[in-house]
Amino acid sequence: MSEARFPGIPTTGDGSEAAVWVETHVSQAGIAYPITPSTNMGYGFQVAVANGRTNLWGDPLKFLEPESEHSAGTAAEGFALAGGRVSSFTASQGLVLQKEVLFAISGKRLPAVFHIGARALTSQALNIHAGHDDVYAVADTGWGILFAANAQEVADMALIARRASEAAMTPFMVVQDGFLGTHTVENFRLPEPELMKAFVGDPREKLRSLFDPDHPVMSGVVENQDSYMKGRIAQRAYYARVVPALEEAFALFGELTGRRYDFVEPYRLEDAEYAIVATGSMIGTIQAVVDHLREQGQRVGALYLRAFRPFPGARIVDALKHTKAFAVLERTDEPLAESNPMLREIKAAFADALDGYPGFPDLKIERVPTFYGGAAGLGGRDVRPGDIVATFEHMMADRKDRRYFALNIKHPIALPREKDPDLVEPGTFRLRGYSVGGFGSVTTNKVIASVTADLFGLYVQAFPKYGSEKKGLPTNYYLWVAERPVRVRSELRYVEMVAINDPRALQYTNPLAGLADGGAVWLQSRHTDPEAIWAGVPKYARELIRQHGYRLFAIDTVKIAQEVATRPDLVMRMQGIVLLGSYLRIAPFAERAKIGEDELWERIEKVIRKYFGKRGEQVVKDNMTAIRRGYAELIEVPAEVIAREPQEVVA
Repeated sequence: MSEARFPGIPTTGDGSEAAVWVETHVSQAGIAYPITPSTNMGYGFQVAVANGRTNLWGDPLKFLEPESEHSAGTAAEGFALAGGRVSSFTASQGLVLQKEVLFAISGKRLPAVFHIGARALTSQALNIHAGHDDVYAVADTGWGILFAANAQEVADMALIARRASEAAMTPFMVVQDGFLGTHTVENFRLPEPELMKAFVGDPREKLRSLFDPDHPVMSGVVENQDSYMKGRIAQRAYYARVVPALEEAFALFGELTGRRYDFVEPYRLEDAEYAIVATGSMIGTIQAVVDHLREQGQRVGALYLRAFRPFPGARIVDALKHTKAFAVLERTDEPLAESNPMLREIKAAFADALDGYPGFPDLKIERVPTFYGGAAGLGGRDVRPGDIVATFEHMMADRKDRRYFALNIKHPIALPREKDPDLVEPGTFRLRGYSVGGFGSVTTNKVIASVTADLFGLYVQAFPKYGSEKKGLPTNYYLWVAERPVRVRSELRYVEMVAINDPRALQYTNPLAGLADGGAVWLQSRHTDPEAIWAGVPKYARELIRQHGYRLFAIDTVKIAQEVATRPDLVMRMQGIVLLGSYLRIAPFAERAKIGEDELWERIEKVIRKYFGKRGEQVVKDNMTAIRRGYAELIEVPAEVIAREPQEVVA
């Protein structure tokens, strides 16, 4: 990648920020009605408009928030009809509400790009987390659909979709998983403005206005029996351009950036006997499990389906035809259909290949692998490495009696998870936090991840356990720090540090579960006497701390934040900055990098100025004070105190 002309600008951020970065540079307008989890994308675009930003060609950005998602789709249609380059951001019920408009946008050959924070549709209950049933529900509307597994792919697919869309006069969706993509902070490279300008091109040179009074045309008219079918079938000429346009965009983007993509992306499939097909954020976990099982001699592989539209049937058959069996994991469940959507189309592709259907004649297959289908990750349900292991073992056992299954739930069709491997690279440091919804843990986790990546040049992945009902209720947040990119995207069961912002967590759960021997326990406590801190820890936790050699740290972030914050509204956020100081003292990164304390503080101030400098010198000073106090005033309970039982338990 370093030899590429445009390798990208290193940063940390989430999938929403990746989409906003691209669209505020190449689009002329953003139109959206807020719906979780796509809201941050629309908000980011709106902030750019409020700040008077222009795109790369000097056009002042425009943003419109109408009264519904349907109206947002209609407004985007109108902007595109007038020859403008437009983007929109939506999810779940909002996307389905737009379905009527989506047909019109594609039928009028309008090259828009919509960003989808894929979210489960309301069924037996409302859910705001990841699911693909919203995307599948609109897959018949004539739009191209590209999936992104992480923030890097969101930024890159936004550009690839835009170029292909305008070349083929066909609208595209760029899909990332709700929260698992839209809100997960990780390392990625921002596409350079020079790259975006050259790759996408000036909208005035690429687009046409159908509202030009000097060259009037009819659009969206009524067509009766003599005309409608002719017009509908005639659109196939435009759809024939989509595959070549995507091929060209993938190839050119790879040449310019060194980041190469394709319709489908095989992983260790060359000699694989068993494979898993999936899309979206779970693919990284699957690939990590493939490596784990390969080390044990198992011939397994994975196939990442990036393009759902146009559906790459021949490419999928070619990648999987030699396997004994493969399973397709999908974030949906359609009991009344022949199979779930992705598996349904893959089955059809194999049937076409057997039949020698046009487009498949060179494959010459004489057999088909055994098909398995699985429901996984619906509504943001965790997809763990152990679930992927169970899927491979199910296929290896040749369980043809159960060809469809579910993962990570208790149900007659669910696969049991007998093992859950800890797929961790050497040198990895992981943190699991216990807080209260609405108390700033989301911001805290993002800040810690971003500062760690900038300070030490490490890879990070930070995500909280979101939920609208969690305000005031217990919640978790998770942080990976590693020397290589983090692939696994699941809740952290195994960690090196536990942060207990809410001491009540010790009463309603066991926060120490999965903490590595010798790991660190950080505790919010009003006490400064180590004896009192130790006495406040429940008996079961004291026994675990002694048994596993855990180190116990405590500090009163609330008191420090109240003393440091210059405004009352900053007190809650400042508690997280105090934790950042404690985290930097506990975590091993400075010691591993042989960074002295003076150099460490120089680096910290540089990073804090990067993030908070635009808010004024006082904000920088307040943050630095909070970090220094979190670092210096952290109390470690001595081993001799931990070795004995306290005289009395302090409430």
